[in-house]
Formats: sequence, structure tokens, C-alpha cells
Amino acid sequence: MSAASYPVFVRRDLDGFFGLFIDNLVQLLLIVLLCSSRCGMTGENSYLLTRHILPGAAVSILLGNLFYAWQAHRLARREGRSDVTALPYGINTPSLLVYVFFVMGPAFDKVLAEGGTPASAARGAWLAGLLACVGSGLIEFFGAFVAERVRKRTPRAALLSTLAGIAIGFIAMQFALQIYQKPLIAMLPLAVILITYFSQAPFPLQLPGGLIAVSLGTGVAWLLTVVVQVWPEAPAWLAASTMAPERIHAAVNRLGWAPPQFAGAELGRLLVDYHLWLNYLSVIVPMGLFNVIGSLQNIESAEAAGDRFDTCASLAVNGAGTLSAALFGSCFPTTIYIGHPGWKGLGARAGYSTLNGAAITLLCLTGAVDLVNSVIPVEAGVAIVLWIGIVITAQAFSATHSHHAPAVAVGLFPAIAAWGLTVVQGAFHMAGGRSMQDVLAANAGVDLNGYLLHGLLAIERGFIFTCMVLAALSAFLIDRKFFTAGIWTLLAAGSAAAGLTHAYQLKGNVFDFLFWHSEPVEGAIAHRAGTIALGYLLMALAFFAFGVYQRSRGELPRSDH
Repeated sequence: MSAASYPVFVRRDLDGFFGLFIDNLVQLLLIVLLCSSRCGMTGENSYLLTRHILPGAAVSILLGNLFYAWQAHRLARREGRSDVTALPYGINTPSLLVYVFFVMGPAFDKVLAEGGTPASAARGAWLAGLLACVGSGLIEFFGAFVAERVRKRTPRAALLSTLAGIAIGFIAMQFALQIYQKPLIAMLPLAVILITYFSQAPFPLQLPGGLIAVSLGTGVAWLLTVVVQVWPEAPAWLAASTMAPERIHAAVNRLGWAPPQFAGAELGRLLVDYHLWLNYLSVIVPMGLFNVIGSLQNIESAEAAGDRFDTCASLAVNGAGTLSAALFGSCFPTTIYIGHPGWKGLGARAGYSTLNGAAITLLCLTGAVDLVNSVIPVEAGVAIVLWIGIVITAQAFSATHSHHAPAVAVGLFPAIAAWGLTVVQGAFHMAGGRSMQDVLAANAGVDLNGYLLHGLLAIERGFIFTCMVLAALSAFLIDRKFFTAGIWTLLAAGSAAAGLTHAYQLKGNVFDFLFWHSEPVEGAIAHRAGTIALGYLLMALAFFAFGVYQRSRGELPRSDH
């Protein structure tokens, strides 16, 4: 196939760009918000954000987006196709949240408790984040060389159902709530997206649906703003959907060129002090492993959509992107994003990845992140990301054998429960008063209107592994491969006993992993998950026993499965 038959850009790349750009922009805004509020990076300390973290994030995002665009071109040439879609890529949201609350935040508090200044505490939080980012990058990079073997031994239902659970709870549900939170801005763009991708009917002048959706949402928001300004007595429900023009002026004043700065010297000093990085292994190791597994699942999702990318190369560059982030000052790992089938369904190819890398880099290096957010309401583009969640969920069922559909359904439960826990945790934070620890200490079996708090906490820890295990053993049982199902259940027992899944410690409204070798925080509720590990062992025993019974009768696994 000639290079001309797989163009650098196609019209539908604009749709993909708007969706991926908004997704990445949300991560950048989260970084600014959380590092400012939790890690003291405000005022004079905001240089850590504008001069180090955001430029470092730009390096990693640009590197990854350009590679995955090139990878798509390479696959298109090799297979003689014009419909290859690049893997989506950006900052890893779970790692962002975990590193802020369990690495950087505690480091900030520790320096202050020891009598340090707010400036030294903010810098200490930044350095701790760099260390965690390097650790995750190393796990991601070296994990690339064994991931393909894991993929070949894992049923597709197990890999895709995990993504579907995340898509339902953490993508589709979250953005659906945003749409109904500000319907005047978000529902017209939703209609445009549904017309575009459900009906597949073209708009006048072949304009991309994503561009129309974002433009209409932004136009409505600013129209409402003008109406409220000329009508001071406007009702509150109308004023709730307006923009803040004064933010634009403030954001323009903060613009400035901030090239990436190499942070290798700081990292070298940190790595020499092994006592320092040992303190964070309990967070770095599980998050690094989760990032590898999550990216692996997304590569499988791309193959199910028709694009077979090299697993090792894709994951190795993902790890290299995270390492480059740390080397240039960012504390936050990158990852192959969930949603390739959705971007492919939009008609995006390789250009959307290139556009996203260039746009995010420009924002991060010029300090324009807040300017874009002050002009374009996030609600104007969330319908695009909602569509991605819909496609991922549908693919989990359509791209697996129909007889494995029950296994896909089983794998959804832990991820949806994990989302439910975020709702419960947020409710406790907002309500004030009694904490989750107070409620659980008073009654370990408390039922919060159907939310069994202990069960939610237990199933949430390591839910990515739990989703995979439950879906995998279900698929093998459907195929009557009882011994293989038993082996997967033993893996679940081992991970629970080690504290990689189900074990937790809870203090106030903050919960964390509790590994077998770790002591819980003083005063925290500790759950070691020994009973769950024993439960898995009993399940494995049942599977092995039935496998022996099956073999004694001369029955074989279902060959048609």
C-alpha cells in the first residue's frame, strides 16, 4: 500500500481529537487542582506545576502520541489497509489520584510535621512523586517483555470485561452525570453525537460531528452568559450554566513559555536513598502492575476491533513515556488509554493522535491549560467520551464468543462496585461528620442502602485483577476446563493473601492497600483478606475435585468452545 492511501490526517481525526483532547485536558486540570490543594503547589510554589510537572507531562504525551501514530502508519503499510486507528494515549487517571493522595500528599504532610516550610514541603511532595513515577515506568517497561505471554493465556472475555466495567462506571456513568448536571450546555452536544454515531448520517458540508458538538455546547454556554449579564434577575437554574469571563483575563496573564527541564540530578539523589523509595513500594508496585495489565487489556481491545499492534513494542514505549515524564519533572505515569474501538468507530485514524500530542504539548509549555478551560466548558465535549464508554462496553460482548457472554457479565461486577465505592467515599467527604471508619467500627456488617461497606472496600482493592480472575475462571468453566479454572482461582488466593487484592486499611475516609509484610497506619481499621484467600482456596478445591470427577468419566473439555 502506498503512503498516499493512508493519509496523515482524515476528516474524522477531528472527532477523535476533540474526544481524546478533552480526556487529556481533564487530567491536566485534575493535576493542577489536586497538586494545588493537596500538595501546597500554589502561589510561589506553583512553579513546580508550571515549570516542572506540566512541561514533563508534555514530553511524555508528545512522545507517546507520535509513536502510536507512527505505529498505525506502519501497520497500515504492512497490511495494506487504510482503516487502522492509532492507540489512544495519555496520563493515567488512577495513578494520578493514587500518587497524589498516597505518595505526594503524605510526603507534603511529613515535611510540615517535621517543621519544614510550605515551600520545602511542596518540593518534597514533588520529589516523592518523581520517585513513584520512575518506579511505575520501570515496571511498565520491563513488564512489556512478558505481557504477550500473559495475553495468550488469558481468555479475551477476561481482558475485555474489565475494560467494560471501567467504561460503565468510571467513563460512561461519570460523564452521563455531568451531562444531566448541566443539561443546557451538554444535552445539545449529546444529541449531535448520537446522530453522528448511531445514525451514521453525514452533516452538511461533511462537517465532523465532534466539532459541531463542541462548538454548539460552547456557543450555548456563552449565549447563556450574555443573557444572564443583561438580565440580572435571571433564575438560578439559568445562571448555573454560565461561564466566567473574568477567568479568561486571569488565564491570559498567566501565559508564558516554560520549556521542559531535565530532572535527572534530583532523581539520582532520590534513588541512592533506598530507605526513601522502599517506603513507597506498597503503592508503586501495585499501580505499576495495574498499568501494565490495563494497557495489555487495551491492546487486546484494539485487536478485537481489527488492529493488531505489537504487544511488546506498545507496552515498552508506554513505559518509556512514563520514564520520560519523570526525567523531565512530571510525577504522573502515562498509559495506553481505554477506548480504541470507540475512536475507530468515530472514523479516526492516526492523525487524531498526532493532533492530541501537539495540542497538549502546546498547552503545557505555554501555561494555556486554564485558558482553554475558561473558554470551552468541559460539558460541551463529554458526550464524545460517553460514546467511547458505550462502544467499549458493547465490544466486550460482541468481540467475544457468544457462549462466553456470562463470563463477561461476571467480570463487570468488581469494576462497577469500585465505582460505587467512589460514590460512597465522596458522599462521606461532602457530608462531614462521621467517617467511613466510624461507621465500619460501630458495625462491621453495616448496609448503606444496599452498599455493604466492608464488601465494597474489599472488592475495590485490586479490582482490575479481580475482574480478570472472575471472568477468566468463568470462561474456563463454560469450556469445562476445570483444572485451568482452579489454577486461576489459586492465583486469586495468592494475590489476596499477599494483599494485592481485597486487603485494605481504612482511617477516616482514606483507604489504602495493606500488604502482607506491612503494618497498618496507627488507629486504622485493618483487613488482611485471609478469609477471602481461604474462600478462593475452597473454590479451587471444588474446581479441581470436579475436574478429577470429569476425567474419571472420560469427559473432555468442550471442543466447540
